[in-house]
Amino acid sequence: MKKFLSAALALVIVISTVFALASCGDKADGFKPVAKEDLKIGMITLHDDSSTYDKNFIESMYRALENKGLNRDQLVLYTGIDETEACYNTAKACANDGCQVVFADSFGHEDFMIQAAQEFKSVRFCHATGTKAHTVKLANFSNAFASIYEGRYLAGIAAGLKLNEMIESGKITADQAVMGYVGAYTYAEVMSGYTSFYLGAKSVCPSVTMKVRFTGSWYDTDKEAAAAKALIETDKCVLISQHADSYGAPNTCEAAGVPNISYNGSTEAQGPNTYIVSSKIDWTPYFEYMIDCVVKGEAIATDWTGTIQTGSVKLEAVNTKVAAAGTQDAINAAKAQFEAGTLKVFDTAKDNFITVDGKKLESYLADVDTDAKFEKDTEVVKDGYFHESEYRSAPYFDVTIDGITLINTAF
Repeated sequence: MKKFLSAALALVIVISTVFALASCGDKADGFKPVAKEDLKIGMITLHDDSSTYDKNFIESMYRALENKGLNRDQLVLYTGIDETEACYNTAKACANDGCQVVFADSFGHEDFMIQAAQEFKSVRFCHATGTKAHTVKLANFSNAFASIYEGRYLAGIAAGLKLNEMIESGKITADQAVMGYVGAYTYAEVMSGYTSFYLGAKSVCPSVTMKVRFTGSWYDTDKEAAAAKALIETDKCVLISQHADSYGAPNTCEAAGVPNISYNGSTEAQGPNTYIVSSKIDWTPYFEYMIDCVVKGEAIATDWTGTIQTGSVKLEAVNTKVAAAGTQDAINAAKAQFEAGTLKVFDTAKDNFITVDGKKLESYLADVDTDAKFEKDTEVVKDGYFHESEYRSAPYFDVTIDGITLINTAF
């Protein structure tokens, strides 16, 4: 964090520092330092590098190993591990193989990682996108995520500027500025992402609306392609984005000549004439932090949230061939506001920005402390904005706001 933040942000910093800037400062009970040459890391991914999501994790891990002077053979990588008991068996295999830390990358892996952590108390188990570390309170189990909603918002600005260009050129009218979004599930992680993307677009194109179709899968090329096609042909969407992990939507956009905003990494190779930009979480800072903690024998934060400031939230290079003029400058300006703490994605104070049934969102109980009944437990709207990812690392924004229409909600 920058040193010269305003006093008004002090309370927010106290809360978010626990997550975003956690350091390996405290000795972890039961964990001894590990010589770098003896370090062995287990990594469990839902798919292989044919998935944009898993590829991003794998490449980030390799960068972290290189940056820390470790060899690739110190990583035990398991790909294609389903969100079933297969994850527990794989985590157990990693522990039995001598891994001092095991990382899993998919939401549905969490319960199986907790099961392994309860059994192998001398091994650290780290999990991306999970929600339970702060409530199960195991010394050897941790969650991690990043404020990707800020990256989604920046990508949304690129989308909104493209819509403005299409309006100004006469290609569409203002009321035809309809975006489509291919979502995996109706989870808070997905809802937070598409809402922040929409709000970024709305910040520069006030007439924008958005329609969302869900696939019920994190990775299904055919379903994602079909959803994108339906959004374009049936729902009359003129720009498509996604929170799904295949190239189904980008390929469909390229074939249809429809602008596309991607996720997890550039898809310019798949859509040279339609791809604009992609937001992503760079997991390298977290993996470096995780490695440092294990090597030093120190505690890994229960909930770690990376930010733009930590280098965890990034945008790929803008494809200037497709993007509207001025896109990079607009992104840079908004990014600077995020870094200064003067811009909030979920700004509930701004008029006509976030409304539900025509009314400002002035109060909301979120399900932060996940339980079996998914009960709402924490007030998260205060100080003029929705405090996303400040009370745990994983998103909990699950509000359907005005301007966004969910076409199917079975998932």
